[in-house]
Amino acid sequence: MAFSDNLQQLPPVSHLAGLQLIDASGTVVATIENKPGQAGSLAVYASLADASSIIDADAASRGLDIYAEHTVDAKDNPGKHPNIDRLMTLIAEGGQWQVKLLPA
Repeated sequence: MAFSDNLQQLPPVSHLAGLQLIDASGTVVATIENKPGQAGSLAVYASLADASSIIDADAASRGLDIYAEHTVDAKDNPGKHPNIDRLMTLIAEGGQWQVKLLPA
């Protein structure tokens, strides 16, 4: 399925201003905002966080599947899709992020 089709199956994120990814040391490694150009990634990342608000390598792998054709483009063009690159790095290096949802 295409990314646009996958995106329609994810829960809405209109109640969020964004989210933060926090590494094991407590550092915010990324903020994804609910704005044009990032809202789709916000939906993907919010859906990947499990019940304990964690994204690990298994969740990141599911995220690459959701991004569909954009994952292929990210692999061919490193840096073009930073939110996908971040998932690929998490898979390669291991670890996990805590997800802090930011209400709208």
